[in-house]
Amino acid sequence: MAAVNPYLNFNGNCEEAFNFYKSVFGKEFQTFSRFGVEHRAEGEENKVMHVALPLSKGSFLFGSDRPAQYGPGELGNLFFVAIEAESEAEADKLFNGLSKGGQPTMPMNKAPWNAYFGMLTDQYGVSWLINYDYAQPS
Repeated sequence: MAAVNPYLNFNGNCEEAFNFYKSVFGKEFQTFSRFGVEHRAEGEENKVMHVALPLSKGSFLFGSDRPAQYGPGELGNLFFVAIEAESEAEADKLFNGLSKGGQPTMPMNKAPWNAYFGMLTDQYGVSWLINYDYAQPS
């Protein structure tokens, strides 16, 4: 099956956001590149062209700054980044880390589908679902 990896766009603060995510997930960037002079208009050379942050189980969080020629992006609530934790402790760590400066919308708690689950919007307007399934496949 193909992997599904969220790709986030930012209005010039991608590097700040991904440094925050790096601190929460405790991983190093696999890829980090800037637009440079040859790829964008003057003044956009230092914007992030592409960043890849490995999460777990072969999944990544990708991101970039939105080039000015496309106009500013708008914050929305039509998507979530869903993270499958490996334990309740990891779920709590991720939820608490991502909530800093953001807004928890559903605290971590036992869910009716035999899981430990919570929802939040981080300080950059990105909505997250954190889930730990009690019935792990063997």
